[in-house]
Amino acid sequence: MKKLLLAALFALPVLFAAAQAKPEWKEMKDFHTVMSQTFHPAEEGKLDPIKNRIGEMIDLAKAWQKSTPPAEFNKPEIKENLNKLMKGAKGLSKQIKSGADDAAITKQLTVLHDVYHDIVGLCKDEGKH
Repeated sequence: MKKLLLAALFALPVLFAAAQAKPEWKEMKDFHTVMSQTFHPAEEGKLDPIKNRIGEMIDLAKAWQKSTPPAEFNKPEIKENLNKLMKGAKGLSKQIKSGADDAAITKQLTVLHDVYHDIVGLCKDEGKH
């Protein structure tokens, strides 16, 4: 009986952690990979990553926008921000293709980064909305 009680006590934290786990949204993770690999170099003034990967970013934003979110994330605010992300990525692509200066590109990429984090924040706070 003692062993059973001890086993139950050790299992409780594991079960609690599993219950608290957030659902996976593959398209969010995929987009994050490109965002992090382009935004962080831009913070250091290196814009070649975003200039070379803007097409990939648009493709991943589109895939994320069209994906079926986990039920907990299926909220109008998230959909609105995904639309904003897509529009912003297309705008950034136009800037890059038109030869916009580095300051304009960095500014738009920063806006996209902020929108991305807004979406992530909405996903983390799903119980508060």
